[in-house]
Amino acid sequence: MTARTGAGTGVGIIGCGNISNVYAQKLSALPFIDLVACADLLPENAKRLAESHGISRTLDPNALIADDDIEVVVNLTIPAAHQSVSLQAVNAGKSVFSEKPLALDVADGIALGDAARKAGVRVGCAPDTFLGAGLQTCRKLIDDGAIGEPVAAQGFMLSPGPEAWHPGPSIFYQRGAGPLFDMGPYYLTALVHLLGPVSRVSGSARITHAQRVIGSEPLRGQKIDVEVPTHVSAILDFASGPVATLTTSFDVQSSRLRNLEIHGTEGTLSVPDPNTFGGPVTVRKRGEREWIEVPLSHGNAEQSRGIGLADMVRGMQANRPHRASLELSTHVLDLMETIVRSSDEGRHLAPRTTCERPEPLAPGLADDSF
Repeated sequence: MTARTGAGTGVGIIGCGNISNVYAQKLSALPFIDLVACADLLPENAKRLAESHGISRTLDPNALIADDDIEVVVNLTIPAAHQSVSLQAVNAGKSVFSEKPLALDVADGIALGDAARKAGVRVGCAPDTFLGAGLQTCRKLIDDGAIGEPVAAQGFMLSPGPEAWHPGPSIFYQRGAGPLFDMGPYYLTALVHLLGPVSRVSGSARITHAQRVIGSEPLRGQKIDVEVPTHVSAILDFASGPVATLTTSFDVQSSRLRNLEIHGTEGTLSVPDPNTFGGPVTVRKRGEREWIEVPLSHGNAEQSRGIGLADMVRGMQANRPHRASLELSTHVLDLMETIVRSSDEGRHLAPRTTCERPEPLAPGLADDSF
């Protein structure tokens, strides 16, 4: 083992696929983080990431978890491996920041949380887009009463599916994915950030096509067996009072419905795409004819994946809670599982978990400041 020379918290990445480049670019630029090593089951992937971002060491995943220089493991593996890799790191005394979802089911998420508390380490989880300028501006507007008391919300993620463009789309139709588990975390995390936890759920879900045909290279013409619902609609009753509807779909060829709206007693807030960090943020108040674009009040408007991890590391250094928390991600996972279970059972259901609204960021902070 080579002694670490960086002054920041030692971090290592497991899983060197496409998204790892975005994380590595962000983390390698932060002075309070020392990106020590990366690992992948395919060594060539780790080598490629290390060469692209000046990471000094490539290791196999087990060696990375055991490395004394690494305090935080960034888990960018496939969804089916998220919980097992995170649990291995936690049991080795490492804190973890995972890509979404936290696990494939809420029982595994709860078990991971129990292990983390026993080990005295932290767990964070994507998405962290709610820490970006757009959603933080929306949070400030709601908290400041710009639309009055929130009454309702609606959200739509409607697409024909990724098989037309993604080079390896099969994963999107396996357990732990589908439109709800793949894209739903962005919408549900945004809603919980804005409105608080959910107390009751109703859902309807369907699989439209048992197989999908890949239209992209290099697998054009191959068929995908669909394991998960491809069109899911939910009604969410928030503990604070609002009622939201959310539809996620890989079965919609085109639509004018998009993103999120929050409806209040004094107006409506149009929320930007929760899979992005910036705007636009627009408001139309009661009695007004036009939508007004609101200037962004916070930093991190550009592509900033990794700021949830950065906030967690800052929290570790300052001994304060982090925002993309275990409790938040477990509640979001619980909501997705409960939506599908509600559809299967044909009744309203209460989620097993709850959480606090994440603390908002202060307006006016520079990018990457927490």
